[in-house]
Amino acid sequence: MAHHDIVAGLDRILTLELVRVVERAAVAAARLRGRGDEKAADQVAVDAMRAELNRLPIRGTVVIGEGERDEAPMLYIGEEVGTGEGPEVDIALDPLEGTTICAKNLPNALAVISIAEKGTLLYAPDVYMQKIAIGPGYPKGLVDIDASAKDNIANLAKAKGVPVEEVTACILDRPRHAKLIEEVRSTGVAIRLIGDGDVAGVIHTTDPDETGIDIYLGTGGAPEGVLAASALRCIGGQMQGRLLLDTPEKVARAAKMGVSDPNKVYTMNEMARGETLFAATGVTDGNMLSGVRFGRHDIQTHTIVMRSSSGTVREIKARHQDMDKF
Repeated sequence: MAHHDIVAGLDRILTLELVRVVERAAVAAARLRGRGDEKAADQVAVDAMRAELNRLPIRGTVVIGEGERDEAPMLYIGEEVGTGEGPEVDIALDPLEGTTICAKNLPNALAVISIAEKGTLLYAPDVYMQKIAIGPGYPKGLVDIDASAKDNIANLAKAKGVPVEEVTACILDRPRHAKLIEEVRSTGVAIRLIGDGDVAGVIHTTDPDETGIDIYLGTGGAPEGVLAASALRCIGGQMQGRLLLDTPEKVARAAKMGVSDPNKVYTMNEMARGETLFAATGVTDGNMLSGVRFGRHDIQTHTIVMRSSSGTVREIKARHQDMDKF
């Protein structure tokens, strides 16, 4: 299949089918919002997403999923999904990003998926990744993962044309980030600490006017890093990531997935190289997406769909009146 056919094929699939995949997962998870059971919420989201994916006319391989085959019965890395007809694609997904925040009914839980041309998404082992991300509209190379947080923030403020005090950084609230948080605070920057959900954290940098977040810093999951990179690739923005391979076992595991240089800094385009489609539906209310609403006669969902080939970002607010379908 010629390259442009694959892209056209992806674009055709995109439109509503991909939206339906994340809507279904989000609605399933939202039924268990605030119930305190992370595993159950994740499981229903996985079931719903997998059932919907298998209706798509693709030959899809999960490259970032619920984990390696031995620890994830479904949507494991390497699982094949789709009808087996249509373009060959790589799939990165997180049926419930922010299992803990969903269980506690806190902001920014999402159902997330990215579909890309085969062989173009980084196979990221389930380790930590150091990340830095900013949104679109800045000169290339403005931030650097090896520069200090202080320098990166100063450069960002200067390029944005605002005092440092008007910049907001998003950081996962973890003990390992104590020093980073201290350094960032010393610059006078405001920090939005998030409990979980760093795909949402990175994506928030793409629309600071809406979300209030200018830069994402710190370490989070590597698989989430690739998912976030595929979203940024659709809208523009800059991101760098470095896998934290701090034990011989992790180095070996990464090598098995094709990572030859354990210290390599990956750019956004190296994490997600090909044409990409990205979709996310809000499970709980967040800075960018509203959560699922269960009305008396309908279910309402709020989804964002992005496409790298055209740079299109669509927001879809849907009312589902056939509630039995969910």
